[in-house]
Amino acid sequence: MISVIIPTQNPPKEIVSLFLSLKEQTVPSEIIVIDTQSRNGFADLARSHNAAFIPIKYSDFDHGGTRTIAARQASRDILVYMTQDAMLADRNALERLIEPFHHEPHVAAAFGRQLPAANANVIASHLRSFNYPAESYVSSFADRERLGIKAAFISNGFAAYRKRALQEIGWFKTGLILSEDTYAGMRLLSSGYKIAYVSDAAVYHSHNYSVKEEARRYFDIGVFHKEEQGLLKEFGMPEKEGIRYVRSGMSYLIKQRRFWQIPEFIARGATKYLAYTMGRNYEKIPKSIAKRMSMHQNWWNKTP
Repeated sequence: MISVIIPTQNPPKEIVSLFLSLKEQTVPSEIIVIDTQSRNGFADLARSHNAAFIPIKYSDFDHGGTRTIAARQASRDILVYMTQDAMLADRNALERLIEPFHHEPHVAAAFGRQLPAANANVIASHLRSFNYPAESYVSSFADRERLGIKAAFISNGFAAYRKRALQEIGWFKTGLILSEDTYAGMRLLSSGYKIAYVSDAAVYHSHNYSVKEEARRYFDIGVFHKEEQGLLKEFGMPEKEGIRYVRSGMSYLIKQRRFWQIPEFIARGATKYLAYTMGRNYEKIPKSIAKRMSMHQNWWNKTP
């Protein structure tokens, strides 16, 4: 029933635990690894865990296109995407993730809850609680009036798609700097499908980004929003969601009695907004500078 697809590049040693936990799930799956020139014998390691191994060159990696290559080779009806640093929370995670497909024929995609990893700092922990609440929901195209772009939010850190529906929208779009998942979500909702968020299907996955790393990521988000502004007009820009995030973060830090981190949180927010604004105006910046500001520098090698 399920094909689990994991893009990799020099994955952490904990990926062995991920392979083992996939075998222990209550629903069987085929595992497909699509790898970008990993070292230290990772190909043999992946195959030893019965994973199909698809190698690609670093220059050929594309957030959407790479995932589509694996999707086309998958033999199952449901495609589950994970990242190499995610860990399944329990042996029922996959079964719960795909449950909406059994009850709602119009659900074309489902994504699970991402819990902070054991080493997550307070900023990373809040981001996970903000993006992945305890309550499940199902969103449709009509919900964009209420939720804006959040209605189309989905994360390939732990997400499932009906293969047929993904094929109908032309798979994942190639040439995106990031957010191939949310772009697919917007296309699915615009096509009349629904997206389910399943809070009781969970993985442990978070990043302790530095201020610089956050700035580079939000610069890229700005680039994405500039590139796809036509489709984004249907869902609304993210400013309201950004304000809600800041308010949520302030409340979170107060509840955690981390008062001394409030100035840092405010500074991070201002930096991210500045970086995002610069990304939205990247065409006015020399390409060499824009590339250095970006988290995904390989993307700039493919642009005119």
